[in-house]
Amino acid sequence: MQATGKTVLITGASRGIGAAAARVFAQAGANVVLTARSAEALAGLAAEIGPKALAMPCDVSRYADVAQAVEAAQSTFGTLDVLIGNAGVIEPISHLDAADPEAWGHVIDINLKGVFHGMRAAMPVMTAQGGGTIITISSGAAHNALEGWSHYCASKAGAAMLTMCADKEGRAAGLRVMGLSPGTVATQMQTEIKASGINPVSQLDWSDHIAADWPAKALLWMCSADADPFIGQEISLRDESIRKRVGLT
Repeated sequence: MQATGKTVLITGASRGIGAAAARVFAQAGANVVLTARSAEALAGLAAEIGPKALAMPCDVSRYADVAQAVEAAQSTFGTLDVLIGNAGVIEPISHLDAADPEAWGHVIDINLKGVFHGMRAAMPVMTAQGGGTIITISSGAAHNALEGWSHYCASKAGAAMLTMCADKEGRAAGLRVMGLSPGTVATQMQTEIKASGINPVSQLDWSDHIAADWPAKALLWMCSADADPFIGQEISLRDESIRKRVGLT
């Protein structure tokens, strides 16, 4: 699978799935616009990738930051072909009756409003150029309630619905919109979940989690014509047939 000449904007690109996706898309020939709050981490990743990478410090909870990143993608590389809405947080994990309201709301700002901000900034650009791909990183938590994760479950459920709305409104304009539910992935977030000791996910062994390059490779595949039958849907990497289709073992 190749992405030569394509421009991909990845939110939450400083680590985990986002950083792995940046490497995979760059290796496939794409220009990558890396966004995250950590300027230092982005700079290091951009230096590793080389001239095909543009680091754009960005807080997805602020629409102006996201719009600026989309504008930078256009001005630097001339187009925006793919948006990957990956930025997400799970801390602070807390029961509802003890949750800090501001901290709970900030998770919504990142995980839900951040996805909206990316779509709002990218969709007019992609529509004007005749097409593009938008992929939201979803979760099993979008469909199943988990103790201590009310903020995460609610935000991921909302993001899944936003993805379906974007497909309904954008498909006729040539937009390919999908969700990817990767399952549990060996990232910093899983370290935080493990430390909380709350709900069965925190009890999983590290070996139960897949490597971050698996969803990264799935994201690249989702930008290919082979994934067209799944437009408007949420793809799960727990599905063995999907893993085989992507080429994962």
